Amino acid sequence: MSQYISAKPGEWDGEERPLFLAPMAGVTDLPFRLLAKECGADFTITEFTNSTALTREAARSWSRMETCEEEDPFIPQIFGGVAEDMARAAEMLSSNADIIDLNFGCPAPKVTKICAGAALMAEPESLVDMCAQIVDRIDIPVTAKMRLGTGKGENNALEICKELENVGVQRLCIHGRTLKQRYSGEADWDYIANAVQAVEVPVIANGDIVDGASASACLLQTQAAGLMVGRGAIGRPSIFGEMKVELGWMDTNQLPWIEHFEGNWNSLSEVGQQFETRRWCWDRYIELAAETTGLNLKNLRGHAVSFTRGLPSAKKIRSIMHGKVSGEEFAQATSDFLSSYKELKL
Repeated sequence: MSQYISAKPGEWDGEERPLFLAPMAGVTDLPFRLLAKECGADFTITEFTNSTALTREAARSWSRMETCEEEDPFIPQIFGGVAEDMARAAEMLSSNADIIDLNFGCPAPKVTKICAGAALMAEPESLVDMCAQIVDRIDIPVTAKMRLGTGKGENNALEICKELENVGVQRLCIHGRTLKQRYSGEADWDYIANAVQAVEVPVIANGDIVDGASASACLLQTQAAGLMVGRGAIGRPSIFGEMKVELGWMDTNQLPWIEHFEGNWNSLSEVGQQFETRRWCWDRYIELAAETTGLNLKNLRGHAVSFTRGLPSAKKIRSIMHGKVSGEEFAQATSDFLSSYKELKL
């Protein structure tokens, strides 16, 4: 086992198990990954990236693979429908990566139309052969993320997990929905529990994990080796620390937005605490972006909408966007909005 991949644990009795930030296009850029780690995530994964584009040296695709010394471990995720391109991309990344993660879970049409992502689960022999080729070509651990199946016919994730274990994949993650479901319905934690029992490699559970209560329920039901959070972390990287506090794995005063707050945190209203948490996260994201990738306006716009979603007067952020010609100006305007709760006395 790698230093970053622990052996399959036994029955969960409340002890800490790792929390993963899911790979998400347009979300998990380098500064956001670094921020999520500061907020309590144990592992982060890059945006999923087309292996064929990487082998062709596409600059935009390689920009998603950007990392820095502070990112530890560095786990790039790739997708593709051509085994040779997947293996070649894994080779190209392996000198800088700690783990290569393979995407067999994405339901996006732009991915599935090339028989990649979750669509490959309809061709399990090709999927397993692809993984075997990648494991044989590189000297670092290979992990894989998948769904229950395509939603056409019986789900086959359990059988695929067994085959991937046999060819040397060292950790698996299952999103408890099918390709056909995309993000609708409830995640099937029972199926994940069966997969956990069926293999000896660690299995990470993904789907409908949004807070400490759901995290605890999922671990009890699945006995998974860890949990992966995707949509719940968009605009809310604080979810990882908040979950750890709720699970008793972390003290409230260790949360960085509380640790750095000047004043009495408990004197704030619930809404005020939400504003202050997101303000700290936004300002820290900006600091990390300035130190690494730079302040990209396109990325800032997407994150600004996510960081303010659900807050009172959040629609104002769209008007704030207009007329801002520099990343610094845009970043400050968004920070000012997230400080506005003080004037509103929320």
